[in-house]
Amino acid sequence: MNGKNKKGGNPAVLVAGAILAIIFAASTAYSDMKAGLTVAAGIPGAIIGSGFISVFARSKGILGKNILQGMSSGGESIASGMIYVLPAIILIGGRVNFLTGILIGALAVLFGIGATSLVQNYLLVQEHGKLVYPESMAISEALVVSEGGGDSLKFMGLGFGIGGIITILTTQVFGWVNSMITYVGSSFYRWKMSTEVNPMLAGIGFVVGLEVALTMFAGSFLSNFAITPLISYFTQMADGGSHAWNDAALAVSQMNVDEVAGAYVKYIGAGMMLCGGIIGAAKLIPVIVTSVKQTLNARGDSSGERNTLGIAGLLIACIVIFFAGFMFSGNIVIAIVGGLLSLILSLLFVIVSARLAGTIGCSNTPISGMTIAALVIMTLVFVLMGWSDTKHSEILLLFGVFIVTAIAVGGAYAQTQKVNYIIGGSSNEMMKYFMIAAMIGVVTVVGTMVILEPQLAVTGSNPPFGLPQANLIATLTSGIMSGNLPWIMIIVGVVIALVCWMLGLPIMTVAIGFYLPISTTSIILTGALIKLLLDKTTKNKALKEKRIQSGVSLSSGLIAGGSIIGLIGIILHVTGVLSDHQPTGFAGSNIMGIILLAVMVVTIVLPLYNIKQKDVDQKTEK
Repeated sequence: MNGKNKKGGNPAVLVAGAILAIIFAASTAYSDMKAGLTVAAGIPGAIIGSGFISVFARSKGILGKNILQGMSSGGESIASGMIYVLPAIILIGGRVNFLTGILIGALAVLFGIGATSLVQNYLLVQEHGKLVYPESMAISEALVVSEGGGDSLKFMGLGFGIGGIITILTTQVFGWVNSMITYVGSSFYRWKMSTEVNPMLAGIGFVVGLEVALTMFAGSFLSNFAITPLISYFTQMADGGSHAWNDAALAVSQMNVDEVAGAYVKYIGAGMMLCGGIIGAAKLIPVIVTSVKQTLNARGDSSGERNTLGIAGLLIACIVIFFAGFMFSGNIVIAIVGGLLSLILSLLFVIVSARLAGTIGCSNTPISGMTIAALVIMTLVFVLMGWSDTKHSEILLLFGVFIVTAIAVGGAYAQTQKVNYIIGGSSNEMMKYFMIAAMIGVVTVVGTMVILEPQLAVTGSNPPFGLPQANLIATLTSGIMSGNLPWIMIIVGVVIALVCWMLGLPIMTVAIGFYLPISTTSIILTGALIKLLLDKTTKNKALKEKRIQSGVSLSSGLIAGGSIIGLIGIILHVTGVLSDHQPTGFAGSNIMGIILLAVMVVTIVLPLYNIKQKDVDQKTEK
């Protein structure tokens, strides 16, 4: 039950929470740009927070640990939303202005928290037992058993070391060894298979599991071994005068595998993601209706804590968004229309996001689908109003940044406050600390975008960042506004998505796999296969749970180590401190890549198999 007089914060907790918010915002932004996937920060934040509290703020106990997991989620939620749309501005040829990004992100934080606070008592208290909030329950359990968190911290540290060292060796930092294993098929049957030895992506694969990883890989397999060879077969029949639809200098008959994929196949993936987003949004209509209806009928907050901060933040966001719209566009009509659409769509989807956190958890909430649906609506309105040039596209995407960030914050905030309710913390205190962490996350993510802008604009067969959602959003908004899209490819993608829907397959997961390079999805699958290996070869149930749990902690370290060191490496390259270096000879060969892959797998698997039955028995006796 809620304990309104119980406090978990102090200056030391605030500083530690701010550091965690920066780490999880930066690492999530990096991993999302690479793979289009995020991992919720609540459990890693609870584990790390437990270690910090036990050393530096023992008197704060479980409430202090609770604040730190909340601040970790606050920073991570910004990246989980903003990263879908903000890079799209760069992809359409615009620039990310640091102050503009911070203003939009800050307004979204105030709106997301304020809107969720209106339904907080209903969703978390009145619906307690009906809405299970699965990830909140897992985080709460991690906090409760945090006295035994030493093993988890040990494996996270080990994972960080493995991820960091491998990342340092590869082109992301020093470029001493090759991390990309690539094989390309013959001219008769033109295919491409590649795997990037990336510990961060392997960690993500272990966490998400075989079902998600295999579904994503299936999308890539279809793309690389069916669709690309088929289109390549027909391109070779074209006469010399035929050129690619988006490049008059590129003869269709001379296109290689990567060029076929970039000019045609990726638009099939865009059609799949668009259809998946619309179907996902349509499925949410009953949830939206139910949420709004039950919110209007909900009784007042019975916690005894006044929601002054939440209401104030909501009002500020609702007012300032119109001034911000006018400041960016210089057009009062655009400001009013864009502002109203943003507020209405954000309110609806924030409520949905907060409710979905209670049913499937934040990690599985279809933020990208809701964002795509919202932006397609806004794009069509902009076209009808005659606002269709590049400047209008930038303004549209800025409103999109507001929407997607508010959606992500709403779900993460509801999930965090559910943990707080279970633990017995102060709702107002958690709101303040979560808001501070989210604001720190905004500065971190926008700053990361500004620094990495040259890297984000790079395209080709293996760009530094896959940016699947941002690429899709940039493609759709620009294409709808200009009318210049390969609509046949997009329609084919829609048809494939409908087939997936008829078969009961998760459309967005298949589509992301179709869109991402197979080098990304194959290493994610490798991480999932390591988890499957542990599961199938460990017969004792208690020992299996211990190994899998330790594997999740180690994977969290892989993600943190790979992403943080990788981010630092790219910043050093962008700023000129390090020069680009491609390994040559044996160090740059596929064999070197295979050796590095084997080393990574062994270093992940061996520590987990070293956990023996006696370790589990000793833990149980304690």
